[in-house]
Amino acid sequence: MVSKQITMNGLWHQNPALVQLLGLCPLLAVSNTITNSLVLGFVTLIVLTASNLIISLIRPWLDDTTRLPAQIMVIASFVTLSDLALQTWFFEIHQIIGLFIALIVTNCTVLGRAESFASRNPVLNSILDGFMMGLGFMLVIVLMGTLREALGQGTLFQQIHLIIGGSADDWVIHLPNSQFLLLVLPPGAFICFGCLIALKNWTEQIGEKKREANQKKSPQNSLSQI
Repeated sequence: MVSKQITMNGLWHQNPALVQLLGLCPLLAVSNTITNSLVLGFVTLIVLTASNLIISLIRPWLDDTTRLPAQIMVIASFVTLSDLALQTWFFEIHQIIGLFIALIVTNCTVLGRAESFASRNPVLNSILDGFMMGLGFMLVIVLMGTLREALGQGTLFQQIHLIIGGSADDWVIHLPNSQFLLLVLPPGAFICFGCLIALKNWTEQIGEKKREANQKKSPQNSLSQI
């Protein structure tokens, strides 16, 4: 039951991007293509999961004075390793989004989960929380990257060869008559992000109305049975 609640919180109820509105700088800046979004989202997921694991393991030895510096040191270590790995194996994509990889150290999503959850909960729950929060962030940024690339540039999977290799050149999909250039620019990122938040809120309102309608029907059904 706890794992189900943690999963739903990360993916929907407390989604770090759509609900907590954390990590918006890389979310808005990098989400112009699927490739950029996928790489940054995956690195954030790895850093968040690994950081939650280590911080949960060392939490018995931390106090109010050492907790925050230790959390920042753990997060910075994993971000540095991720940055070095990206430079080694995916240098070209690192040249495009490398600045935002380094900024994961100050990403409020990562630090917020370390402080509010990993430092107070067991290891397995902390790992699951980090993974689901990272996955929730990754799904949002990839969805934004898909929408902005498809509607703004008229393509899908542009530059995907930078992370898969030359064999992925044929993966690029060209969409005719769909180049709405505003979505490629920074204002387009805010518009797209606002639409996603509005869509989520609208979906939740519909769900609440259905639950209220079912609750009103249930007393009537029980009376009829009597």
